[in-house]
Amino acid sequence: MTDMRRRVFLAGVGASTAALVALTAGQAFDVLAPVNLFAPRVKGQGPQALPVNRTAAQAGVTESAHDTSWRLEVRGAGARLAYTRDELAGMPQTEAVLPIACVEGWSTSAHWRGVRLRDLLAEAGMAQSGTIRIESLQSRGPYRETTMPPHVAWDPLTLVALEVNGGVLDLDHGYPARIIAPGRPGVLQTKWLATIEELPA
Repeated sequence: MTDMRRRVFLAGVGASTAALVALTAGQAFDVLAPVNLFAPRVKGQGPQALPVNRTAAQAGVTESAHDTSWRLEVRGAGARLAYTRDELAGMPQTEAVLPIACVEGWSTSAHWRGVRLRDLLAEAGMAQSGTIRIESLQSRGPYRETTMPPHVAWDPLTLVALEVNGGVLDLDHGYPARIIAPGRPGVLQTKWLATIEELPA
């Protein structure tokens, strides 16, 4: 009798797990979108056809992101530089189709356009072996800053993105500038950039 109850219990757990997966997988897979009943985000929905997991209002950056005095500070051993958004937009731009994946379970690709991070690092005299720290305009929260290893920072597809899917970044997607890099989870693709600096060796 005990074995029978155990089998029934395990079967119930398995069925519940399978149902939950099926009813949330639509946030990552188009074919399952019609049964995406319990997922917090829907693939293809949101500003510029991208879901948003944390809005500018939730991050408390609505005013600072639109402040005309905003500058992206890049601090290296060789120089401390500051760029307006117009200056960044006037630099050579790189386009790349890169995925963005969230810990909530959704994943989608987008067309990004911006300045290669490696170009800014080189201009500031940073070493290609150094770890980079990236800070957001957010004043609090676990993802207001992140670090990036050199192989990611100097990847030619790692961008300080200014546009996504053919338009200027929406505020909720990181305006005035954000990081997008290959193979990084969404929580490490820092939005609302403030500073990029080289950490001491």
